[in-house]
Amino acid sequence: MTDKIIIFDTTLRDGEQSPGASMTKEEKLRIARQLDKLGVDVIEAGFAAASPGDADAIHSIAKIIERSTVCSLARASEKDVRAAGEAIKPAKHGRIHTFIATSPIHMQHKLRMSEDQVVERAVQAVKWALEYTDDVEFSAEDAVRSEMDFLVRIFDAVIQAGATTLNVPDTVGYSIPLLWGERFKELIARVPNSDKVIWSTHCHNDLGMASANSLAAVMNGARQVECTINGLGERAGNASLEEVVMAIKTRRDVFTCDTGIDTTQIVPTSKLVSSITGYPIQPNKAIVGANAFAHESGIHQDGVLKHRETYEIMRAEDVGWGANKMVMGKHSGRAAFRARLQELGIVLDGEEAVNAAFARFKDLADKKHEIFDEDLQALVSDEEAAQVSEHYRLVAMGAHSETGVLPVARVVLSVGGKETHADAQGGGPVDAIFKAIEQIAKSETELLLYSVNNITSGTDAQGEVTVRLTKGGRVVNGQGADTDIVTASAKAYLNALNKLHAGTERAHPQV
Repeated sequence: MTDKIIIFDTTLRDGEQSPGASMTKEEKLRIARQLDKLGVDVIEAGFAAASPGDADAIHSIAKIIERSTVCSLARASEKDVRAAGEAIKPAKHGRIHTFIATSPIHMQHKLRMSEDQVVERAVQAVKWALEYTDDVEFSAEDAVRSEMDFLVRIFDAVIQAGATTLNVPDTVGYSIPLLWGERFKELIARVPNSDKVIWSTHCHNDLGMASANSLAAVMNGARQVECTINGLGERAGNASLEEVVMAIKTRRDVFTCDTGIDTTQIVPTSKLVSSITGYPIQPNKAIVGANAFAHESGIHQDGVLKHRETYEIMRAEDVGWGANKMVMGKHSGRAAFRARLQELGIVLDGEEAVNAAFARFKDLADKKHEIFDEDLQALVSDEEAAQVSEHYRLVAMGAHSETGVLPVARVVLSVGGKETHADAQGGGPVDAIFKAIEQIAKSETELLLYSVNNITSGTDAQGEVTVRLTKGGRVVNGQGADTDIVTASAKAYLNALNKLHAGTERAHPQV
């Protein structure tokens, strides 16, 4: 047993299962580089058998990551495990994470397998994985609703087969901290050779207790926590990396352990993931929310001014607030621009891409006086969004709005290389733009979400718009950024339409 907590980040796998949060390979590479810089021990880069695109992304991440272990998820099937094994081959440190459901409801209704068959399949999956790596993790899916005697049996079997990490997931977010801690304590006490493996916890947030449950597991012997940046994940999300890490760091009087996380990279990582996925961070989100270190009450303000620790249990600087704020502007040169991109972990493919990005940077510098790191991240994301199978391309647009008159908009789009235009009225300029686009696209989609967030402060700040569309059971997010909110909105809507048109879908690992 070690006193170091292994941080297993699954933002690129479980986090990507959030509706509309699918990422391009280039976006995944940017996040993976930042996770490595953050100091996470294991990056679950995806689910190789889900699609050729997922396998390619994992393979590409495995090539570039220096320190972290690169992991692929795999169901307990030979096809899945071998796909995962091939995907992680280039990694300096590679892991295969295989799983099978162990609860009666899952075994009966989903797998239609007996307990003996489930154990046999789990053991065989571990043996297949060992052909590729000696770092094999086994998960008992829906362990929270599994019978204790069966969990003991299957964990004993996979340890004997060679598994090195055992993951106990609260797949449906059903547990509470007291019971989750007791489950770990009993498992570690009853499973033979439990001291020869790392015990891991993977908690979902359906009842709002994912981080608390994860910490309860740590207090009862778990030495790996599976989590995501900003608590991203399907349904209500996963345990939040920033909450788990800072709880352990802040409450040293309770936790006799530590992580290897560089906490000053937490906020930059949080902002990057939010920007790429289009999932904004609520202002009152612990650690990374805009209000996490803000004080409105006069009593609180007075106390903090006299002595910070009266109302703050952490320093904002320790989690990355106020750090890495190099300001660039219209007089910044190409060398400074390239150097800052490298510091942010942004790698552009070739000199032509650098020149294009620099030209966009100069255009932005003409619109706003100061350009921050967040602007550069958004600039690159906006450029990548424009490259997503651009069936629909914005050629020109205009919108007019005045008091007492219904707003009107005109758009000119290139659709499959052919230009066409449309005019429309709407409840506002953005509504009019969307209706004009729809007159041309006739997409028959449903708008699920329209969200605007300012990337930095000030009235000249770029607005980052997220549009979530659904059609035929598919859900996609589109992103666009511009100092003009209406233009950003049009970019985001077209980005979502292009994703739908491209038709690229990820298979869900539990289907």
